[in-house]
Amino acid sequence: MIVPMKKVSLVVMDKDREIALERLRELGVVHPERRNVTSDVLAKLLERKARAETALGVLRSYTLPKGMEQSGEGDGEALVVRVLNLADERKILQEQLAWNVKEQSRIEKWGNFDPRLVKELGEQGIVLFLYELPLRTWEILSGGEARDHRVIILSRNKTSVFLLVPERELPGVSPFVLPEHSLAELARIRGEIQDRLGAIEKELGSLAARKGSIEAGQKVLLEGIDFETVRAGMEVAKDIPVDLTVSWISGFIPRDDLGLLKRAAAENNWALIAGDPGPDDVVPTKLKNNRLVSLIYPLTDFLETVPGYNEVDISGWFLLFFCIFFGMIFGDAGYGLLLMLIGIIGAVKSSKKGVPAGLKMLLLLSFSNLVWGVITCTWFGIDTAKLPAVLRLISIPPISNVTAALSAESKALVDQNLQIFCFSLALLQLGIAHIKGMARNIGSLKFFGELGSLAMLAGMFNVVLSLVVSNSYRRIPFLPLSLYLIAGGFLLAFVFAGYEGSIVKSIVSSLKNIISVVLGITNVFSDIMSYIRLWAVGLAGASISATVNTMAGPLLGNFLVFLGIILLVFGHSLNVILNVLSVLVHGVRLNTLEFSGHLGLTWSGTAYRPFSKTDKK
Repeated sequence: MIVPMKKVSLVVMDKDREIALERLRELGVVHPERRNVTSDVLAKLLERKARAETALGVLRSYTLPKGMEQSGEGDGEALVVRVLNLADERKILQEQLAWNVKEQSRIEKWGNFDPRLVKELGEQGIVLFLYELPLRTWEILSGGEARDHRVIILSRNKTSVFLLVPERELPGVSPFVLPEHSLAELARIRGEIQDRLGAIEKELGSLAARKGSIEAGQKVLLEGIDFETVRAGMEVAKDIPVDLTVSWISGFIPRDDLGLLKRAAAENNWALIAGDPGPDDVVPTKLKNNRLVSLIYPLTDFLETVPGYNEVDISGWFLLFFCIFFGMIFGDAGYGLLLMLIGIIGAVKSSKKGVPAGLKMLLLLSFSNLVWGVITCTWFGIDTAKLPAVLRLISIPPISNVTAALSAESKALVDQNLQIFCFSLALLQLGIAHIKGMARNIGSLKFFGELGSLAMLAGMFNVVLSLVVSNSYRRIPFLPLSLYLIAGGFLLAFVFAGYEGSIVKSIVSSLKNIISVVLGITNVFSDIMSYIRLWAVGLAGASISATVNTMAGPLLGNFLVFLGIILLVFGHSLNVILNVLSVLVHGVRLNTLEFSGHLGLTWSGTAYRPFSKTDKK
């Protein structure tokens, strides 16, 4: 559920501003109203944070040697400076090395000569110009404008000629630019650069073991940034003597925690004003659910989806249907067992520190996957005829691959049953959305708008079954009642969906938006149809598993058995990865788009983040 919030304002003496904020942060219950602020202190803190992040980015590319543990000891700021200096030096050296290689490639055709000798001759009045010319260009010049020039041909190949021209340049062509170093010197310099780069890499590799000190320093920086942002955002009364100047801060607090703030205000001589949030206030959303429902939080936190304060919390329904969607999309009991094993191992290893919610969620999802795989008799895509009899017996025949393997007609019926199950899930989940809407609007005529939407949903469900699921093996009749449900539901939604105290205004609003209102009927159809993705994506995953097994099967019975095992591991691992992506795309979409759309949930909320120490957040 969404925790009720109170808006509070605290007034403190401006001279005690920092002390008051420290105590308020220790309390850790007030979500301040954030403002766009600037200050010299904040700018410096943000700069230090950026430098620390850059240093961490450098060190994260290094893996610790086996047996070496990461340390969080030492001066993190000094380590940041050292890492950034080394990274800058490395960048400069890499640029120098690239130039060195390019310069070597440019002059190596001329051999290992000392360019300083050519320059010394020039200083003594003996000017020499070097040329590398295409043969065709040389033929033209030698037969024309260059006939009066003294030319020494040093060498030639199939494409070019290398010339030494004393005293004056050849007309129309640019001479070879003398290098700063000879080939031997370039090789020596390159060796020095490579040695220094190796030393830098070695030092950075050793410093990677101390990156924990930078991470610890980052936490302090984040606290400092948060503190300074709030401090700089406090408003100060003007035109008041310095000793009497006051500052104040506004924010939000869970209603149940208001007593803590009142006691703190009395103890610290703060003036406190508390009341209900206004309609224009951006109220943060704090969710409070039982331990089971809270397992969905790692996913919603990852997606950064937060319901608005005045919206509804669907965490429980989100978790329930996401588990079902996960099981259907993965759809393989073998994968479920592997994921469950990973979850169990992780839970055992972390049991002393407390099992993370993400691992608990993984165990729940893997159980859902296992159950769906068992009832459909899907085990690593293996042909059901090769599975033990007990696995075939515990499956549910109407949706089991055992039944599908009997004949083409049986497979069509199983596919049809699965499609009906998908559309039934749509009716159930979207129906729950409108039932919740009816419950919220009891006592308001808007109740009938939600009832009309529910009626359209039920009528459209039969339309979808009649048009999409029916085939030559089983016909699903179109029920005339569906037309009455759709027409009656549309009429109720047209009149009452936008009701805000006046039926006339509601009808006028619907007329103004007549196109979107009419399209609402087709949206109901498309929303129900959207659930067919559960069957289609699950079928695709099963096909990939079967294909991998077919490819690897012939290799397992001969000397290529190791190649077959590698193919099996790679193929099924790839399929698991694709299934994870499918869950994130399709399983999440059905909850955050179709289901949320029928609830009127926009996920436009701001997460409740109290002003507190990092370890309390």
